[in-house]
Amino acid sequence: MKLFCLFSDERVFRSKAPDIYSSIFNKIGIQARYVPFKVMPRDIGEAIKSLKVLNIDGASITMPYKEAVLPYIDVLSEGANIIQAVNTITRSDGILKGYNTNAIGFMDTLEEAHFNITDKTALVFGTGGVAKAVVFILNWLRADSVTIAGHSVDRLNMIVDKFGGRSVYISNIASKPVFADIIINTTSISSPEESAEFAQLISSLDIRNCELIIDLNYGRKNNFWKTLAQSNKIEFIDGLTPLSHSARRNLILWTRIDVDYQEFKKAANRAL
Repeated sequence: MKLFCLFSDERVFRSKAPDIYSSIFNKIGIQARYVPFKVMPRDIGEAIKSLKVLNIDGASITMPYKEAVLPYIDVLSEGANIIQAVNTITRSDGILKGYNTNAIGFMDTLEEAHFNITDKTALVFGTGGVAKAVVFILNWLRADSVTIAGHSVDRLNMIVDKFGGRSVYISNIASKPVFADIIINTTSISSPEESAEFAQLISSLDIRNCELIIDLNYGRKNNFWKTLAQSNKIEFIDGLTPLSHSARRNLILWTRIDVDYQEFKKAANRAL
């Protein structure tokens, strides 16, 4: 029996990852369980250390701990070290190794959408660990320009200094037309119920020349990113697609078994 887990805050119980992995485990016939754990911020270090004590074979890390876990991991993959954020951990011979499959999962999503970012402009909302992974991939794929919209001056400066691009305060984003070939939401907010103020701001955007909007959240009934895309006749992708791509990459790291991405996508749709 193999045991995997997910660490997050109270949002952990909204995650569809346990349902997705349970479906995949059953399909490929391995004895495994994937368990969500709610962890308080003060306890995240002890939670990571417990992976060794409890012989847990691998873990997923989601908001808000993708950066907070870094001091407690023994080794970082090249990508995780560059991005300085981890969403996947493996345990082998007592060594915890951290990876960032959000980055490669986002790249897989662009490829599936047949969206070539080279020489195109991108607008990224958010400054957390996922935003860093997205900005890293956009620049690596040679986007012409990347703008990061956020609230924190320090966070914005950190991302721009490390990965390039330019920054803008979210509160100023609606002051003039927005020119971007692709818009990506990496914040945790996608519905008016989560933030009426943010929903109003996004709904008021004057978007020009946009081809694709990607919201890295999923399962929101009143998704204002989707509404924005539909009102401007723009292609829209929600977070189930990048989640499914990342989940496939995670399974390879944990078990060395590669399951077709479409199986993850079908499992994700069933979980909604």
